[in-house]
Parts: sequence; structure tokens; C-alpha cells
Amino acid sequence: MADTPLIEVNHLKKFFKTGGGWNHAVDDVTFTINKGETLGVVGESGCGKSTLGRTIIRLLEATDGQVLLNGEDVTHVKGHALKKARENMQIVFQDPYSSLNPRLRVESAVMEPLQYSNKFRSGKAKKEEAQRLMELVGIDERLRQSYPHELDGGRRQRVGIARALALNPDFIVCDEPVSALDVSIQAQVLNLLMDLQDDLGLSYMFVTHDLSVVKHIANSIMVMYLGQAVEKASSKELFDAPLHPYTKALLSAIPSVNIHKEKKRIRLTGEITSPINPKPGCRFTARCPYVTEACHQPQQLVEVRPDHFVACCRVNEIN
Repeated sequence: MADTPLIEVNHLKKFFKTGGGWNHAVDDVTFTINKGETLGVVGESGCGKSTLGRTIIRLLEATDGQVLLNGEDVTHVKGHALKKARENMQIVFQDPYSSLNPRLRVESAVMEPLQYSNKFRSGKAKKEEAQRLMELVGIDERLRQSYPHELDGGRRQRVGIARALALNPDFIVCDEPVSALDVSIQAQVLNLLMDLQDDLGLSYMFVTHDLSVVKHIANSIMVMYLGQAVEKASSKELFDAPLHPYTKALLSAIPSVNIHKEKKRIRLTGEITSPINPKPGCRFTARCPYVTEACHQPQQLVEVRPDHFVACCRVNEIN
């Protein structure tokens, strides 16, 4: 099961028209997510993580490239085929408050996707399914007639997860689902997502800027910088042996609880390259301490170690 690709993304691009040109938010990204596994997508704010997830599930239309779901091309499907694909691909949003209708009680919010589905004929069946979903994600019965503003952030996010599960999807984009929550609540929601994955065989794309979180939940991790994938490896491999200069700097910024051991920080200098009409070549050149003339040529994500991919022409020289 784990070796069967559920999501295949090939050379995906998403550009936005601006007054100054085209913003290359996602630019030529390729990867796969196997059934029952989690791909963590990390990078600083504005690198295109969330745009990538929304483009995959068709909340945004791709500029170019291809998305395959269970081997079927869903990049440009319409009508009934799009509805079927969307039932199989869901999203949990970052802000659990703004993603819920403030006028709907919890039970009604969970039932809403069921109302637009043909899977349940009677109102009783829909209500029973909503009760099952709320029980599955741990929403107490006493809270099921509450409004979103009456709940804390963790419980609101449980409602969002229940809605995402309503149509029995195989794939869920988790768009920074715990970044707006307290640390103790973060752990509860992460454990819930992992339990649901084990019980239901779900596949996740987990978008986050918190590397300590992604290490806990992801099988493999892809690092993005200004719309491009610069490194991809298993979670353990990436943390033990990062190869791209940007990944090394990113990992060095993780706070340490060991006050007796001084951690070496990599301080990046230089201006961040504009994502609007970027020049060919590595977009990290303006901040990279190892830059040479060859870095200004287009970089490809290549396998430099088994299942460890890096987009850097100097990777073998600097490691």
C-alpha cells in the first residue's frame, strides 16, 4: 500500500498576474505522495506552500503541469468528474475560525457537505453520519449545538477536520492546521490527525513553517524556496543530513531546549529575490554563501543519494 502513489504532481506551475509582471508562486514542482503517507512541505512565508496545496485540490487553477489522483489526470476536469475528484481531495485550513460559517452550529457545519452529496438519501442518515464524524474527531455531545465563537481554537479545528472527512476522502491538504493553536492543543490535533491516518488510511500533504511539527508527523519532507522545490528526502534523512544550503539554514534556526550546548546558527544575508518575473537559475543565489556563475543556470531536482533529491549544482562540492 505504501508504495502505491495516490497523488502525482508533474511540473506544476501557478502564476499570478500582477502590475509588475507574473508572480511565479509555484514554479515547476514535481513529487508523489504514496497511499497512507504524509509529505511535509516547509519553507518560509511566501514560498508557495499553501498555493501548491490549493492548486493540487483545484481551489486554484494550474497555469501549467499535471496532477494525477489515483492515476487519473484531474488537472483540468470539469462537471461531474471535478465533483468526484473534489470529494476525494479535501483541505483543513489554517484558521479554524474564518473557515467556519459563524451562523451555523457545529452539527449543521458538519452536515453541510453531506447535504450536497448524493451519498445519503434521508435526513436521518445525514444526521447519523454527522454524529459519527463528530464522535470520530472528539467533539463532545454537549458542544454539538454550539456556534464557532463559543469554542476554543482546538475544538474549532476538530470541526474543520470533521468537515474534511465528511465525504470520505483519500487525500487531505493540511494547510498549517496547528499554527494558530496553543502548543498543548497543537499536540492533541497532531495526534488526532495521525490516529485518523492510521484508522482510515489517509494521505496528507502537511504544509507548515514549523520544522519541529513536521518532523513529528511526516514520512518525507519537501523544502520550498520562492516557488521551487530545493530539497526532498525522508524526514529522518533531511534532519540528519541536509544538503541544500537553504535547508541547512532553515534547520539551524530551530530553537533548542539544550541551554548547555551552543547551536551553530547559519545567518543568511542579502536581499530575497523577487518572485515576479524571476531570472533563470537558483533563486537562492542572492543569499547563498557558495554561489558561483554556474548557479545562475536553471537548477534541476536530482537524486544525489537514494531517495534524496536536491536542486543545487554545487551539492557534491559543499557537502
